Amino acid sequence: METKPYLIFEQNGLLCGVEVACVREIFFLPELTPIAQAPQDIVGAIDLRGSILPVMDLNLRFGYVWEEYSVTDSAIVIEWQEVRIGIIVDRVTEVKHIPADAITPQLSYGRDNAEAPHHFLAGFARCEADMIALIDIDRLIRDSPEKTQTKIPISASDVENLTAADNLETSNLQLTIEPKLLAKNHQFLGKPQVFVPNATPEQKAIFRERAHNLRQQDEPENSAAINMSLAVVLLNGEYFGINLAVVREFTDIRQVTPIPCTPARIIGNMNLRGEILTLLDIRNVLNMPSAQVKSLSKAIVVEIEDLVAGIVVDEILDIIHLNVAEIATIPAALNSANREYLRGTAFYQEKLIAVLHLHKLLTKGGVVVDEEV
Repeated sequence: METKPYLIFEQNGLLCGVEVACVREIFFLPELTPIAQAPQDIVGAIDLRGSILPVMDLNLRFGYVWEEYSVTDSAIVIEWQEVRIGIIVDRVTEVKHIPADAITPQLSYGRDNAEAPHHFLAGFARCEADMIALIDIDRLIRDSPEKTQTKIPISASDVENLTAADNLETSNLQLTIEPKLLAKNHQFLGKPQVFVPNATPEQKAIFRERAHNLRQQDEPENSAAINMSLAVVLLNGEYFGINLAVVREFTDIRQVTPIPCTPARIIGNMNLRGEILTLLDIRNVLNMPSAQVKSLSKAIVVEIEDLVAGIVVDEILDIIHLNVAEIATIPAALNSANREYLRGTAFYQEKLIAVLHLHKLLTKGGVVVDEEV
Protein backbone atom coordinates (compact mmCIF):
# COMPACT_ATOMS: atom_id res chain seq x y z
CA MET A 1 0.00 0.00 0.00
CA GLU A 2 1.45 3.33 -1.09
CA THR A 3 1.93 5.81 1.73
CA LYS A 4 3.19 9.38 1.95
CA PRO A 5 4.74 11.12 4.96
CA TYR A 6 2.89 14.21 6.14
CA LEU A 7 3.99 16.79 8.67
CA ILE A 8 1.07 17.19 11.08
CA PHE A 9 0.32 20.47 12.83
CA GLU A 10 -2.44 22.09 14.81
CA GLN A 11 -4.26 25.14 13.49
CA ASN A 12 -7.31 26.71 15.09
CA GLY A 13 -8.03 23.52 17.01
CA LEU A 14 -7.85 21.38 13.87
CA LEU A 15 -5.24 18.87 12.74
CA CYS A 16 -3.74 19.66 9.34
CA GLY A 17 -1.01 18.03 7.28
CA VAL A 18 1.41 18.93 4.49
CA GLU A 19 3.62 16.56 2.53
CA VAL A 20 7.06 16.29 4.12
CA ALA A 21 8.63 16.48 0.65
CA CYS A 22 7.76 20.18 0.40
CA VAL A 23 8.85 21.09 3.95
CA ARG A 24 12.24 22.76 4.16
CA GLU A 25 12.47 24.04 7.73
CA ILE A 26 10.50 24.51 10.91
CA PHE A 27 11.24 27.09 13.57
CA PHE A 28 9.43 29.07 16.22
CA LEU A 29 7.78 32.21 14.87
CA PRO A 30 10.16 35.21 14.74
CA GLU A 31 9.36 38.90 14.45
CA LEU A 32 7.86 39.72 11.05
CA THR A 33 8.46 42.81 8.95
CA PRO A 34 5.26 44.13 7.26
CA ILE A 35 5.18 44.20 3.45
CA ALA A 36 3.33 47.01 1.70
CA GLN A 37 0.67 46.01 -0.88
CA ALA A 38 1.13 42.30 -0.25
CA PRO A 39 -1.87 39.94 -0.51
CA GLN A 40 -4.13 40.11 2.54
CA ASP A 41 -2.94 36.75 3.93
CA ILE A 42 0.79 37.61 3.59
CA VAL A 43 1.32 39.23 6.96
CA GLY A 44 5.04 39.96 6.72
CA ALA A 45 8.46 38.64 5.83
CA ILE A 46 11.66 37.53 7.50
CA ASP A 47 15.29 37.66 6.48
CA LEU A 48 16.16 33.96 6.32
CA ARG A 49 19.94 33.79 5.95
CA GLY A 50 20.06 36.49 3.30
CA SER A 51 16.81 35.63 1.48
CA ILE A 52 13.52 37.46 2.03
CA LEU A 53 10.86 34.90 2.93
CA PRO A 54 7.18 35.98 2.75
CA VAL A 55 5.04 34.58 5.55
CA MET A 56 1.39 33.54 5.21
CA ASP A 57 -1.20 33.57 7.99
CA LEU A 58 -3.27 30.40 7.49
CA ASN A 59 -6.13 31.88 9.48
CA LEU A 60 -6.51 34.69 6.95
CA ARG A 61 -5.92 32.40 3.98
CA PHE A 62 -8.72 30.10 5.16
CA GLY A 63 -11.07 33.04 5.74
CA TYR A 64 -10.94 33.38 9.52
CA VAL A 65 -10.41 36.64 11.37
CA TRP A 66 -6.91 37.61 12.39
CA GLU A 67 -5.67 36.53 15.83
CA GLU A 68 -2.60 37.87 17.56
CA TYR A 69 0.42 35.59 17.52
CA SER A 70 2.03 33.78 20.43
CA VAL A 71 5.63 32.89 21.23
CA THR A 72 4.57 29.24 21.00
CA ASP A 73 3.53 29.58 17.33
CA SER A 74 5.72 28.01 14.67
CA ALA A 75 6.60 28.79 11.05
CA ILE A 76 6.89 26.04 8.44
CA VAL A 77 8.99 26.87 5.39
CA ILE A 78 7.38 25.37 2.29
CA GLU A 79 9.02 25.07 -1.12
CA TRP A 80 6.86 24.30 -4.13
CA GLN A 81 7.93 24.65 -7.76
CA GLU A 82 10.67 27.17 -6.95
CA VAL A 83 8.40 29.19 -4.66
CA ARG A 84 9.38 29.42 -0.98
CA ILE A 85 6.97 30.71 1.60
CA GLY A 86 6.46 30.43 5.34
CA ILE A 87 3.14 29.51 6.92
CA ILE A 88 2.22 30.28 10.53
CA VAL A 89 0.76 27.39 12.52
CA ASP A 90 -0.18 26.92 16.15
CA ARG A 91 1.98 23.87 16.85
CA VAL A 92 3.87 21.22 14.90
CA THR A 93 3.11 17.81 16.38
CA GLU A 94 4.51 14.88 14.43
CA VAL A 95 5.04 13.11 11.13
CA LYS A 96 2.56 10.49 9.93
CA HIS A 97 2.80 8.13 6.97
CA ILE A 98 -0.71 8.09 5.53
CA PRO A 99 -1.85 5.40 3.06
CA ALA A 100 -3.73 6.53 -0.02
CA ASP A 101 -6.82 4.50 0.88
CA ALA A 102 -7.15 6.43 4.15
CA ILE A 103 -7.68 9.73 2.29
CA THR A 104 -11.09 11.02 1.21
CA PRO A 105 -10.45 13.58 -1.58
CA GLN A 106 -13.55 15.73 -0.99
CA LEU A 107 -16.68 15.80 1.11
CA SER A 108 -20.11 16.22 -0.42
CA TYR A 109 -22.88 18.01 1.44
CA GLY A 110 -25.60 17.17 -1.08
CA ARG A 111 -26.27 20.74 -2.06
CA ASP A 112 -27.23 21.76 -5.60
CA ASN A 113 -25.05 24.20 -7.54
CA ALA A 114 -22.68 24.62 -4.63
CA GLU A 115 -19.15 25.84 -5.15
CA ALA A 116 -16.41 23.27 -4.56
CA PRO A 117 -15.85 23.16 -0.79
CA HIS A 118 -12.48 23.00 0.94
CA HIS A 119 -10.66 24.82 -1.84
CA PHE A 120 -7.23 24.65 -0.20
CA LEU A 121 -7.54 21.03 0.92
CA ALA A 122 -6.38 17.96 -0.97
CA GLY A 123 -8.59 15.74 1.17
CA PHE A 124 -9.22 14.37 4.63
CA ALA A 125 -7.21 11.54 6.17
CA ARG A 126 -8.44 9.07 8.76
CA CYS A 127 -5.71 8.30 11.31
CA GLU A 128 -7.04 6.23 14.19
CA ALA A 129 -9.34 8.56 16.15
CA ASP A 130 -8.10 11.68 14.32
CA MET A 131 -9.26 13.29 11.11
CA ILE A 132 -6.55 15.34 9.41
CA ALA A 133 -7.14 18.01 6.77
CA LEU A 134 -4.45 17.66 4.09
CA ILE A 135 -3.32 20.93 2.53
CA ASP A 136 -3.11 21.34 -1.25
CA ILE A 137 0.12 23.33 -1.38
CA ASP A 138 -0.21 24.28 -5.06
CA ARG A 139 -3.60 25.94 -4.58
CA LEU A 140 -2.61 27.39 -1.21
CA ILE A 141 0.35 29.22 -2.74
CA ARG A 142 -0.81 30.05 -6.25
CA ASP A 143 -4.54 30.77 -6.24
CA SER A 144 -5.37 34.47 -6.25
CA PRO A 145 -7.99 36.11 -4.04
CA GLU A 146 -10.23 36.53 -7.10
CA LYS A 147 -10.56 32.76 -7.29
CA THR A 148 -11.16 32.32 -3.58
CA GLN A 149 -13.14 35.28 -2.32
CA THR A 150 -12.87 35.32 1.46
CA LYS A 151 -16.13 35.42 3.39
CA ILE A 152 -16.04 35.50 7.16
CA PRO A 153 -18.99 34.56 9.38
CA ILE A 154 -19.79 37.22 11.98
CA SER A 155 -22.37 37.59 14.70
CA ALA A 156 -25.40 39.86 14.80
CA SER A 157 -23.66 42.12 17.31
CA ASP A 158 -20.81 42.57 14.85
CA VAL A 159 -23.30 43.64 12.16
CA GLU A 160 -24.65 46.37 14.43
CA ASN A 161 -21.16 47.87 14.64
CA LEU A 162 -20.98 48.31 10.86
CA THR A 163 -22.15 51.51 9.21
CA ALA A 164 -24.26 51.87 6.09
CA ALA A 165 -21.35 53.68 4.47
CA ASP A 166 -19.49 50.39 4.31
CA ASN A 167 -22.05 49.26 1.67
CA LEU A 168 -21.40 45.58 2.33
CA GLU A 169 -23.73 42.91 1.05
CA THR A 170 -24.88 40.44 3.69
CA SER A 171 -26.22 36.94 3.31
CA ASN A 172 -26.91 34.83 6.38
CA LEU A 173 -24.68 37.22 8.35
CA GLN A 174 -21.66 36.53 6.11
CA LEU A 175 -19.71 39.53 4.91
CA THR A 176 -17.00 40.00 2.34
CA ILE A 177 -14.34 41.76 4.37
CA GLU A 178 -12.97 44.87 2.67
CA PRO A 179 -9.83 46.84 3.66
CA LYS A 180 -11.90 49.82 4.82
CA LEU A 181 -13.81 47.58 7.23
CA LEU A 182 -10.57 46.14 8.53
CA ALA A 183 -9.37 49.65 9.26
CA LYS A 184 -12.52 50.53 11.21
CA ASN A 185 -13.00 47.44 13.32
CA HIS A 186 -10.07 45.79 15.11
CA GLN A 187 -11.98 42.49 15.24
CA PHE A 188 -11.46 42.13 11.49
CA LEU A 189 -7.90 43.39 11.39
CA GLY A 190 -6.25 41.28 8.69
CA LYS A 191 -2.82 42.91 8.43
CA PRO A 192 -1.60 44.41 11.72
CA GLN A 193 0.73 47.36 11.26
CA VAL A 194 2.63 46.50 14.45
CA PHE A 195 3.75 42.94 15.01
CA VAL A 196 2.10 41.46 18.16
CA PRO A 197 1.11 44.92 19.50
CA ASN A 198 -0.20 43.49 22.78
CA ALA A 199 2.82 41.34 23.55
CA THR A 200 4.83 41.98 26.71
CA PRO A 201 8.33 43.46 26.41
CA GLU A 202 9.77 40.02 27.21
CA GLN A 203 7.74 38.37 24.45
CA LYS A 204 8.70 41.05 21.93
CA ALA A 205 12.35 40.47 22.82
CA ILE A 206 11.94 36.75 22.14
CA PHE A 207 10.39 37.38 18.71
CA ARG A 208 13.13 39.88 17.87
CA GLU A 209 15.94 37.55 18.98
CA ARG A 210 14.56 34.74 16.83
CA ALA A 211 14.53 37.03 13.78
CA HIS A 212 18.12 38.07 14.53
CA ASN A 213 19.26 34.45 14.81
CA LEU A 214 17.64 33.48 11.52
CA ARG A 215 19.19 36.47 9.80
CA GLN A 216 22.69 35.76 11.12
CA GLN A 217 22.94 32.08 10.20
CA ASP A 218 25.33 31.43 7.35
CA GLU A 219 24.38 29.65 4.16
CA PRO A 220 25.92 26.21 3.66
CA GLU A 221 29.13 26.39 1.65
CA ASN A 222 28.09 23.64 -0.71
CA SER A 223 24.59 24.44 -1.91
CA ALA A 224 24.57 21.37 -4.12
CA ALA A 225 24.98 19.02 -1.16
CA ILE A 226 22.24 16.58 -0.24
CA ASN A 227 19.50 17.87 2.03
CA MET A 228 18.32 15.95 5.08
CA SER A 229 15.22 16.20 7.25
CA LEU A 230 15.71 15.37 10.92
CA ALA A 231 13.35 14.66 13.77
CA VAL A 232 14.78 16.38 16.85
CA VAL A 233 14.19 14.29 19.98
CA LEU A 234 15.10 14.50 23.63
CA LEU A 235 16.88 11.71 25.52
CA ASN A 236 17.79 12.32 29.18
CA GLY A 237 17.88 16.05 28.58
CA GLU A 238 20.16 15.79 25.51
CA TYR A 239 19.21 16.60 21.91
CA PHE A 240 19.49 14.05 19.11
CA GLY A 241 18.55 14.06 15.44
CA ILE A 242 17.04 11.08 13.60
CA ASN A 243 16.91 10.99 9.81
CA LEU A 244 13.28 11.18 8.68
CA ALA A 245 14.12 8.84 5.80
CA VAL A 246 13.96 5.88 8.20
CA VAL A 247 11.05 7.19 10.29
CA ARG A 248 7.72 5.54 9.59
CA GLU A 249 5.67 7.39 12.17
CA PHE A 250 5.54 8.79 15.71
CA THR A 251 3.30 7.17 18.29
CA ASP A 252 2.26 7.32 21.93
CA ILE A 253 3.36 4.41 24.12
CA ARG A 254 0.58 2.44 25.76
CA GLN A 255 0.07 -1.03 27.27
CA VAL A 256 3.61 -2.37 27.01
CA THR A 257 4.00 -6.14 27.43
CA PRO A 258 7.42 -7.11 28.87
CA ILE A 259 9.44 -9.79 27.07
CA PRO A 260 10.98 -12.37 29.45
CA CYS A 261 14.72 -13.15 29.37
CA THR A 262 15.73 -10.15 27.29
CA PRO A 263 18.26 -7.38 28.04
CA ALA A 264 17.08 -4.16 29.67
CA ARG A 265 17.38 -2.36 26.34
CA ILE A 266 14.34 -4.33 25.11
CA ILE A 267 11.47 -2.47 26.77
CA GLY A 268 8.75 -4.82 25.53
CA ASN A 269 6.07 -5.19 22.87
CA MET A 270 3.18 -2.90 22.04
CA ASN A 271 0.16 -3.42 19.82
CA LEU A 272 0.27 -0.77 17.09
CA ARG A 273 -2.95 -1.10 15.07
CA GLY A 274 -2.65 -4.87 15.02
CA GLU A 275 1.13 -4.94 14.47
CA ILE A 276 3.37 -6.13 17.29
CA LEU A 277 5.98 -3.42 17.74
CA THR A 278 9.10 -4.03 19.80
CA LEU A 279 10.19 -1.00 21.81
CA LEU A 280 13.93 -0.39 22.15
CA ASP A 281 15.92 1.83 24.49
CA ILE A 282 19.11 3.05 22.80
CA ARG A 283 20.40 4.98 25.80
CA ASN A 284 22.85 2.29 26.97
CA VAL A 285 24.56 2.21 23.60
CA LEU A 286 24.97 5.98 23.89
CA ASN A 287 26.39 5.62 27.44
CA MET A 288 23.31 7.12 29.05
CA PRO A 289 21.17 5.86 31.96
CA SER A 290 18.28 3.62 30.89
CA ALA A 291 14.75 4.94 30.67
CA GLN A 292 12.24 4.41 33.46
CA VAL A 293 9.44 2.26 32.06
CA LYS A 294 6.77 4.12 34.02
CA SER A 295 7.78 7.44 32.42
CA LEU A 296 7.70 6.25 28.79
CA SER A 297 5.33 8.25 26.60
CA LYS A 298 6.62 8.59 23.02
CA ALA A 299 8.24 6.32 20.44
CA ILE A 300 9.55 6.82 16.93
CA VAL A 301 8.72 3.89 14.67
CA VAL A 302 11.68 3.30 12.35
CA GLU A 303 12.04 0.91 9.44
CA ILE A 304 15.56 -0.07 8.38
CA GLU A 305 15.88 -2.86 5.83
CA ASP A 306 13.64 -5.62 7.26
CA LEU A 307 13.72 -4.26 10.82
CA VAL A 308 10.78 -2.34 12.24
CA ALA A 309 11.14 -1.12 15.81
CA GLY A 310 10.02 1.63 18.13
CA ILE A 311 12.75 3.86 19.57
CA VAL A 312 11.57 5.25 22.89
CA VAL A 313 12.26 8.96 23.43
CA ASP A 314 11.40 11.46 26.14
CA GLU A 315 9.96 14.00 23.72
CA ILE A 316 9.66 14.72 20.01
CA LEU A 317 10.63 18.38 19.76
CA ASP A 318 10.68 19.36 16.13
CA ILE A 319 11.50 18.52 12.54
CA ILE A 320 14.27 20.41 10.80
CA HIS A 321 15.58 20.37 7.25
CA LEU A 322 19.27 21.03 6.77
CA ASN A 323 22.03 20.65 4.26
CA VAL A 324 24.42 17.75 4.88
CA ALA A 325 27.22 20.31 4.71
CA GLU A 326 25.80 21.83 7.91
CA ILE A 327 26.53 18.61 9.84
CA ALA A 328 29.85 19.10 11.59
CA THR A 329 32.32 16.41 12.57
CA ILE A 330 32.01 14.86 16.01
CA PRO A 331 33.95 16.81 18.67
CA ALA A 332 37.04 14.96 19.89
CA ALA A 333 35.91 15.39 23.48
CA LEU A 334 32.88 13.20 22.87
CA ASN A 335 33.08 9.76 24.48
CA SER A 336 34.78 7.46 21.97
CA ALA A 337 32.56 4.53 22.92
CA ASN A 338 29.60 5.89 20.97
CA ARG A 339 31.26 8.01 18.30
CA GLU A 340 30.70 5.37 15.62
CA TYR A 341 26.93 5.62 16.08
CA LEU A 342 26.85 9.35 15.36
CA ARG A 343 26.95 10.98 11.92
CA GLY A 344 27.99 14.32 13.38
CA THR A 345 26.55 17.34 15.11
CA ALA A 346 24.34 20.24 14.09
CA PHE A 347 22.70 23.26 15.70
CA TYR A 348 19.06 23.48 16.66
CA GLN A 349 17.87 26.74 18.25
CA GLU A 350 21.40 27.47 19.47
CA LYS A 351 21.67 24.00 20.99
CA LEU A 352 24.01 21.28 19.74
CA ILE A 353 22.29 18.10 18.60
CA ALA A 354 23.97 14.77 17.85
CA VAL A 355 22.79 13.27 14.56
CA LEU A 356 22.36 9.52 15.04
CA HIS A 357 23.60 6.92 12.57
CA LEU A 358 20.58 4.80 13.39
CA HIS A 359 21.26 2.09 10.81
CA LYS A 360 24.64 1.30 12.33
CA LEU A 361 23.35 1.64 15.88
CA LEU A 362 20.56 -0.89 15.36
CA THR A 363 22.50 -3.37 13.24
CA LYS A 364 25.87 -3.21 14.98
CA GLY A 365 25.23 -1.64 18.35
CA GLY A 366 23.88 -4.75 20.03
CA VAL A 367 20.43 -3.22 20.50
CA VAL A 368 18.55 -5.87 18.54
CA VAL A 369 18.46 -9.37 19.99
CA ASP A 370 18.98 -11.88 17.19
CA GLU A 371 19.62 -15.01 19.20
CA GLU A 372 16.91 -17.45 20.22
CA VAL A 373 15.85 -17.46 23.85
